[in-house]
Amino acid sequence: MPYRYLPDIATADTAFEATGATREEMFTAAADALTNVMVEDLATIQPRQELEIILENADLDLLLFDFLQEIIYYKDARRLLLRPSSLTIADSDAILKLHTVVRGEEIDLDRHPMVVDVKAVTLHRFAVELRDGTWRATVVLDI
Repeated sequence: MPYRYLPDIATADTAFEATGATREEMFTAAADALTNVMVEDLATIQPRQELEIILENADLDLLLFDFLQEIIYYKDARRLLLRPSSLTIADSDAILKLHTVVRGEEIDLDRHPMVVDVKAVTLHRFAVELRDGTWRATVVLDI
């Protein structure tokens, strides 16, 4: 599993660490960890709808922050549970450009047992780093 939950980071929130051999793998793992905080079983999410998300930021950590916030936005605004099916990050003129296709479906409480409602990603202890050849993100979620 490319992510693990961190129970000792925040008492009223939920925290996780997502890892990957590449930035893209780490972003995908972070998105799945975020969604898995909300829904009990990721396998219950069917790829019935597809959306394209394009984001830019000069900083990799803030690009991840924006990406996770976008997933929360679609959950709140359109009741969608989404998972990345493809994701690329390109460097261009000191700007990082994320392009992803996310797939998922509208929340159906009969098929998607919900655990908690994530309100937002916080900047508390938020970090992205390359350590020992592995990309790592530490994320705290406001629930």
